[in-house]
Amino acid sequence: MGAAAGYALSKYHNMSDEEKEKFIAGLKDKANKFKGEAENAWDKASDYFEELKTKGGDALKEHAANAESVLKDLFGNKSNTADAGAK
Repeated sequence: MGAAAGYALSKYHNMSDEEKEKFIAGLKDKANKFKGEAENAWDKASDYFEELKTKGGDALKEHAANAESVLKDLFGNKSNTADAGAK
């Protein structure tokens, strides 16, 4: 990686001023495109997580609505179980 950077720097120093300006303009253009894509991805991710939070909460409420009754049916009442074990 260091050798490649050294070669690139050497090549840059050997460019004419016009070539350097064109090269820098190209880099700026690519950086701005990358920045725009990153901002777009960030916005989409924010929307996605907001939607997931909303839908996830609704799904949890839907599927966990009977959780208390299922647990009571499954494990019974602790005081009744303890009394039954003592007898």
